[in-house]
Order: sequence, then structure tokens, then C-alpha cells
Amino acid sequence: MAFLLAAIRHRCGLKCLFWLLRDWYDVLPSVSGCDIRIAMTERSKLYQRVAHQIEQKILEGVYTHGSRLPAERDLAQIFKVSRPTIREAVIALEIRNFVEVRHGSGVYVSGKIPADPPETELNVGAFELIEARLMFEGEAAGLAATVMSDEEIAHIGDILTQMEALDPSSVEELNLDRQFHLAIAEGTQSSIVAQTIEHLWDLRDQSPLCRHMFEQARHEGINPRPHEHRRIYEALQARNGAMARDAMRDHLRRVSEDLLAVTELEMIEKAKLDIMEKRRRLAPERM
Repeated sequence: MAFLLAAIRHRCGLKCLFWLLRDWYDVLPSVSGCDIRIAMTERSKLYQRVAHQIEQKILEGVYTHGSRLPAERDLAQIFKVSRPTIREAVIALEIRNFVEVRHGSGVYVSGKIPADPPETELNVGAFELIEARLMFEGEAAGLAATVMSDEEIAHIGDILTQMEALDPSSVEELNLDRQFHLAIAEGTQSSIVAQTIEHLWDLRDQSPLCRHMFEQARHEGINPRPHEHRRIYEALQARNGAMARDAMRDHLRRVSEDLLAVTELEMIEKAKLDIMEKRRRLAPERM
């Protein structure tokens, strides 16, 4: 009876996760029905839609050249999105040379709008990607805790041991971080779940905006934290699905908080450079 209940819980968990996948992605089976291709839909890129709307207002003259955009909080209310989404949209527009961020003053429309801005710069945003990972990887960790083999858990333990022995800022540490998360996804015993989470990690590496934000995080000394991974591992080892789910979600929330801090730090650094430049210009010339 216990085995039957576990099997039912397993199938229900996969079914629920599958419907979540359908809501977020277009799941496209091949003709053979054996190969699944997962493509990100436009509705998943919330910050991108906001960036395009702001861009359109700039092109239409609603926001004129050199004018200051509404404050971040006001933009969030106007577009009915979170402030992190606005921050991603602004960074994307800055990359595309539509706006200039002046910390302490605001965001200003560029004096010269690019005639042919590169569309490739607008890709999936880091905050939105983490929201997706929270949903998928949290549920995957909860499911994996109940169905993983002892060998799979031992493999995750080996990855964690290697992570703990390395310098947190090393490139190898980042590779092990990816391996750790993908090993948990594979532990769900579902190829759809594993492929989906791998796809999210691929997007993290491929998106110019994501790369920019995570590279800035590393520059500011924010790196993977093995102790958070150990909490996830211990929950898996204890076969506690609820604990594994919570540990994974807590870890990813921390990643989101780190990125929020990084974007603020980046703006502060720009402000410092602006102040230094103004002081240089205003300082009297030495005789």
C-alpha cells in the first residue's frame, strides 16, 4: 500500500509539473512522438514587453529626447509589473542605447536614438528566469527527494564535496553549480523535467542580459554558496520532499536578492564615476 501511494504521488507530481510546463512553454512533440522540443514563448519575457512599450513611447515622442522617465516605482505602477521587471527593462534599454541611467537623478531618454538597435540584446531577463527556476526547480527538488536512487544522491554529494573544496569565485565552481542543479532535475526520473531545467540553465548562459547581470555579480564578489547547496542535499538525503522544495526555493530567492543588490551597486558605481567627472570639470585649473 505504501508503495502504491508513493507511485500515485509520483505520477500526480509529474502531471502537475507537466501542466505548469504547458502554461509556461510550447511543448512541441516531433513526428515520432519520442523527441520533445521546448521553445520559450513571448509571454514568458515580461520585462521584454515592458521594454518594447517604453521604447515605443520614446519613438512616438511621449518620452522626448533628454527627458527623464518616471521613477522606477511609478513605472511599475504604470505597467503593472514588479520593480525588478522594470529594472530589467531599463537595463535592456540602456544596453540598446535608448536610455541613460544617472543614479541619484533618474533614467533619461538618450539624446540620439539608435536607428537600428540590435534585437539580440533583448533576451530573457535574469529576474524572470529565476522566477521560472523557483517554480520548476523547487518542485523538481521536492519530487526528486522521494524518487531518487541512493546512487544519484551519492553523486550529488560528490559534486557538493568538490564545490566546498574550491574557491567560490572559480570558473570550476560555477560549472559544478550547474551540475548540482541538473543532477537533481535528472533525479526526478522525468526527461521532460530534466530537459526543461537544462533549457533554463542554457538560457542563463545565452542571454546577453543574464550574462551581464551574473558577471556583474561575480565582479562584486557574489558567488555560489555551498552551504545553501548542502541544505538542499541534506533534505534529499533525508528523503524529505517538503524540506528539499523549501531549501531550493530559499536558495533561488537569495540569488534573486543578490542580483537586486548588484544592479543597485552598479548604479551607485556609475554615480560615483559621474560625480568624479563633474568634480574634475568644475575644479579650477592648477596654475
